[in-house]
Amino acid sequence: MENATSASLLAQSRLPNTNAASLYTAVYKTEITAIYIANNTGSGVAYRVHHDQAGTTYDESNALYFDVPLAANTTTVITNGEIGTNITIEPTDSIGIRSATGDALTFSLYGIVAAAR
Repeated sequence: MENATSASLLAQSRLPNTNAASLYTAVYKTEITAIYIANNTGSGVAYRVHHDQAGTTYDESNALYFDVPLAANTTTVITNGEIGTNITIEPTDSIGIRSATGDALTFSLYGIVAAAR
C-alpha cells in the first residue's frame, strides 16, 4: 500500500447470535493490519475468522481461524507484523466472523485502505 503509515478502525461488531456474519467488505484494496477479539464474559468462547474472495460464504473452505478458544475476560490480537506484510484484500473481498456464543465477543478490525484513483 503506497505511502501508508498507520492503520484505522475499519469495522467493529459484537454478534448477537452464533451465525457467521460479514465484518468488513472492501471497496478499495485494503491491508488488514490487526483484528482484536475481546471476550468480556465469564466463560471461554470459540471464534472463527474467514476471508472470502468476492463473496460472503463463511465456511471451512475460507477459514483463517476456525473454532479457536478464547479464555474468559481476555483479548487476542491477530496481526502479521509490519505494515506492508499483512493480508491484503481486494475490492468485494470480505472478512467474516463467528462467535460460538452470542453477545460474547467483540471483533475490531484495523487496516489501511488504498487511496481511490
